[in-house]
Amino acid sequence: MHLRNKLTETELILWTKLKGRQLLRVKFRRQYSVGPFVLDFYSTNLKLAIEIDGESHFVKGGPERDAEREQWIRQYGITFLRFTNEDVRNNLDSVISKIASIVKKLDKQNESYLV
Repeated sequence: MHLRNKLTETELILWTKLKGRQLLRVKFRRQYSVGPFVLDFYSTNLKLAIEIDGESHFVKGGPERDAEREQWIRQYGITFLRFTNEDVRNNLDSVISKIASIVKKLDKQNESYLV
């Protein structure tokens, strides 16, 4: 499996907000492998995957492949968040707010990973 060394523009925008435990002290990794798939961002402690969907996700067959991939990943108890490039570019505060909300919810379920 080949991992990309370079982030897309929108991945870089989001990564600047996630890296270094900036969001509620949660450690996120980028380009994290789960089976045959690579997630854009992943918190191993919270089992939270975050994907940024670019143009390739909206071509013929793209949504179906994404749904199959997501279903396969979810079978391992991984929570999956999906945002579009436009979400990140135009509504970054909303994206961060949504991620923070899910992090808090998962933290309660995991008995206070966040100190």
